[in-house]
Amino acid sequence: MGSLIAVLVPRKRPPISATVWLVAAAAFFVVPLAATIEFSLRTGASSHGVAAYGTILHDPQFWSTLWLSTRLALETIGIALVLLVPTLFWVHLRAPRLRPLVAFLCVLPFVVPPVVLVVGLLDVYRGAPEWFIATPQFLVAGYVVLAFPYVFFSLDAGFRAIDLRTLTEAAQSLGAGWRTTLLRVVLPNLRAAALGGALLTFAIVLGEFTMANLSLFNTFSVYVNYVGQTTATPAAALAVISFVLTWGVMFAFVTVSRRRGATPAEGR
Repeated sequence: MGSLIAVLVPRKRPPISATVWLVAAAAFFVVPLAATIEFSLRTGASSHGVAAYGTILHDPQFWSTLWLSTRLALETIGIALVLLVPTLFWVHLRAPRLRPLVAFLCVLPFVVPPVVLVVGLLDVYRGAPEWFIATPQFLVAGYVVLAFPYVFFSLDAGFRAIDLRTLTEAAQSLGAGWRTTLLRVVLPNLRAAALGGALLTFAIVLGEFTMANLSLFNTFSVYVNYVGQTTATPAAALAVISFVLTWGVMFAFVTVSRRRGATPAEGR
């Protein structure tokens, strides 16, 4: 019956203006990317090759800085989630009037420039052990602060999308404590929200330049800036590689999240 109705009732075509805007938006993203890829493949006036990509991939600084930024990003994601998930759980459940205050505090990094933030961190860490100040772990605290707005609003949307009070009362009526309720009842329902915040945080840490440069740490963004100032074609190749890496990480996060979400259903 449904197929018969679909045949008898013609589908509405999207308006021409919507198609034009869609094509324009696609061209806005695709044309610069295609131009960057074409330039990265140039080896002469009229010849093309992958020599620039080989130069980047065989550079030890590329792999060391990429691993450093990835490690800092994972640490930042873990700390930000540990801090904000219990906080928002308590705020949404027990103190909803405090949500505007928590939102205001988390939005402050939008107002405070990274230059001011790193200077403040240097003052706060005055007298800290040398093994901490002299290592890139110094940057994690600043990155957590920078990630607060994105993680907060992602988790806040996730908490608003679920019936938190009903889930909590049902779990506690079955004998679950607060820790079990948070870890085994609430968190599985926040998987998509936590994933969104994690992806945004990863992108921020991977591309953050000001704090790392002022702190004299050679992260991936500092390496990208150095290559961009010293070479032309390898810089374009590095931009393409960074684009592919970012999308690859996003795809990996989404794939892992979907598999974990499908596991309980498959077990049933």
